[in-house]
Amino acid sequence: MNSSHLSRRNFLAASALIAGSGLSTAQTIQNIPGFDQTRTDYDPLQEWKPYTDRKVRVGIAGHGVCQFGLQFSLQNHPNADLVAITDLFPDRLADMQKKCGCKKTYPSLEEMVKDDSIEAIFCATDAPAHAKHAILCMEHGKHVATAVPAFRGDIEDAERLLECVKKHPDLVYCMFETSCFHDDLYAMEKLYAANVFGRIIYSEGEYCHPTILGGPSIGSYKDWRANGCPMWYPTHATAYYVGVTHKSFTEVSCWGTAPFDEVHRKVNAIGNSFRSEVGLFRTAEGGISRMMVCHSQGEYLEAGRIRGEYGGFNKTFVGDPTAQKRYEQVQAEGVKIRKYALPPGVQPGGHGGSHGYLGHDFIDSILRKRKPAVDVYDALNMTVPGYYAHLSSMKDGETMKIPQFLREG
Repeated sequence: MNSSHLSRRNFLAASALIAGSGLSTAQTIQNIPGFDQTRTDYDPLQEWKPYTDRKVRVGIAGHGVCQFGLQFSLQNHPNADLVAITDLFPDRLADMQKKCGCKKTYPSLEEMVKDDSIEAIFCATDAPAHAKHAILCMEHGKHVATAVPAFRGDIEDAERLLECVKKHPDLVYCMFETSCFHDDLYAMEKLYAANVFGRIIYSEGEYCHPTILGGPSIGSYKDWRANGCPMWYPTHATAYYVGVTHKSFTEVSCWGTAPFDEVHRKVNAIGNSFRSEVGLFRTAEGGISRMMVCHSQGEYLEAGRIRGEYGGFNKTFVGDPTAQKRYEQVQAEGVKIRKYALPPGVQPGGHGGSHGYLGHDFIDSILRKRKPAVDVYDALNMTVPGYYAHLSSMKDGETMKIPQFLREG
């Protein structure tokens, strides 16, 4: 696997997506880290083949500052028909309509869910509303995907969301966690499932989003980004264990760092002054994970690595003779560790070339009536640990037990 390979097709696809978004490459990289069209690898021999000619009737909620609703190629998927869009701000809604060409618009998600012609909705809305909006969509009979995290701030949203998903077993719920379709994590998941690594002894996940002290941050609805804490947005990091193993964290000790200069050390609406938080987690396997969310200077990162009983993965696979033999054997048996080719018109996009894969996975899981890449259990097991990590950091690293969200059966 060559995760740094950039095929001509992917380069052209990335360029086309940038052009279609109305943002220049420089604007995308400078203003919204993660939205740059990251190099991605895929296996052209795993060609997409139509499963059905049916089109899922889709609605998209949210254009926002990041124009996020249109980033996942749902409007371009050959098995999707974008029938309605919404944004709370009329100017953003108009811009969204201009970019995707959808004729039907609504002033709010609350109005759009009443449209019986819509089968599925992607909620690219404000993070504190993700769980509430997912529940609203499911209660109106819609399949639903949300941006990350699964919830933000209100821990009771976790139980409410899980109960709603259980109540509607015929509906797909998924969370668009971008790390799960990074080239390396995708390969890790396949190799872990084939028992190439053995149990994971140690893992790391890093979400580092540099912001300038005292400088403006990315805007957000009702200023939600400013009124939280780093570990309430943990999934780009925690995916590097949960997305690999589909298991959970059981306890955490976490520490936070506030700005050293007191002039920048401000306490926000939830009583937080930490700009970075690092947690040491115990895993369900008995291993250890170091997960961090960091807003200090340095490169933008959504990265991670694992070390198992027999082998590990840090951008590439390394293992002892047992793991090497298993690695070769599972590939001979046809286990695919490179991503598949996307349908025509669906581009890999940003955040590690993950956007198009997440959009496609949502549509495909609806059509095939299968579990999506990140279901409600993975979504909660990636999100909930961050809530308890922050509680730990506010108590000088006191070890906190983490509630378990286990699949039934």
